[in-house]
Amino acid sequence: MNAENLTKELNFKAIRSSGAGGQHVNKVSSKIVLTFDVINSVNLTDEEKEILLKNIKTRLSKESILTLNCDESRSQHKNKEIAIKRFLELIKNGLKVQKPRKKTKQSRASIRKRLEKKSRHALKKSNRKKPSID
Repeated sequence: MNAENLTKELNFKAIRSSGAGGQHVNKVSSKIVLTFDVINSVNLTDEEKEILLKNIKTRLSKESILTLNCDESRSQHKNKEIAIKRFLELIKNGLKVQKPRKKTKQSRASIRKRLEKKSRHALKKSNRKKPSID
């Protein structure tokens, strides 16, 4: 994965941002909407696409398009930089393959300890009962 080539595939759209800013916010389009088509990406291999589709599926639309919004700054250029950083971080983390979990077995000592504690607890409970008259 080459970050420089990936950023060439990004589509940006500037729209009006909400929030503080007075009259300025009504006339300037500072919010950036970044879109990236995962399936039609030329710079990702088929394996990388599969991994991404699996790992970031909650962030993707039905058409496998990733959309990121940024309106932190009042500057369009700053928002674009922030959006690109977030995108690259998301892709980098999305391409990480998790190591398979190794099954572990409880030790004999831990099993014995649990059973002893369980029997002590049961004895404590049974001692609270009223004695039966036999």
